[in-house]
Amino acid sequence: PSPDYPLYITAKRYWLAEFEAHDADPEALTLILLHSTSFHKETWEPTVERVFRHLSQRGARSGLRRVKVRCAWVIESPNHGESAQLNQEALQHPPFYRSFCCETYAQAVHRFLSAGLEHEARVDFRTQRLVGIGHSLGGCAISLLQHIQPIFTFSSIILVEPMMSAGGPGPIHPLRVMLIKHAYERQDVWCSREAAWRSLQGRRRTENWDPQVLKLYVKHGLRPHPGGAYAEAPYHGVTLACTREEEVTMYRDADGATKPVAVLDEFCTRIPVHVIFGAVNDFVY
Repeated sequence: PSPDYPLYITAKRYWLAEFEAHDADPEALTLILLHSTSFHKETWEPTVERVFRHLSQRGARSGLRRVKVRCAWVIESPNHGESAQLNQEALQHPPFYRSFCCETYAQAVHRFLSAGLEHEARVDFRTQRLVGIGHSLGGCAISLLQHIQPIFTFSSIILVEPMMSAGGPGPIHPLRVMLIKHAYERQDVWCSREAAWRSLQGRRRTENWDPQVLKLYVKHGLRPHPGGAYAEAPYHGVTLACTREEEVTMYRDADGATKPVAVLDEFCTRIPVHVIFGAVNDFVY
């Protein structure tokens, strides 16, 4: 945090020891991954692990060995996951109180990338060949990032079910209403992480999740309930890291589904863009 930006921005860096051979290679890729609404940075871990397995020497038969990756950075929205707990006080005051949106996430990512040289690791993202990967909210944010000055040059972008609407806000309105309803109705308190695990395993929304994603959600998508600080006996209750109110605020972002489209129209003429939609048209189609 700084006087002009009182929020923590957290991220994790993933790599394999064999990738260190590419540190000085200008063609090696640095992956920048952004998560979706109500999730957390660690939700990408099973995907990153699978990609790295294909890229590693052990996965040479996949034909991807020629692709060189330096590392992957997963950057968290400041009102989600671990970041939300660090920022819980600042999020209760202007200008961040009930105001987070796709662009706010993009601005946080830009701030993190810009601060690289100030960090003790001295990471200069401007000299690296960046690939942006965003899921849902993250797809909108990685798109909006492309027009924030000073611009970070990306070599390509991958959008996974981005919450965008090329036809204006109308077509996505029913989905927005449904997501807001579900967010308000979502259970947000459990007596323990074990209870949360048992409860979430039986939910229709989570039954198709990769088991590892669900485990990571229970570990990183929940946080100790703040009421525990006032309990006389040890209290193990947990609540959502991204509160229901913060989740709803993201869904109500008036320009969140449309503004990224205009930016996409511009940068897709300069760099390759790959868009992935789910086989089942249950959310974005």
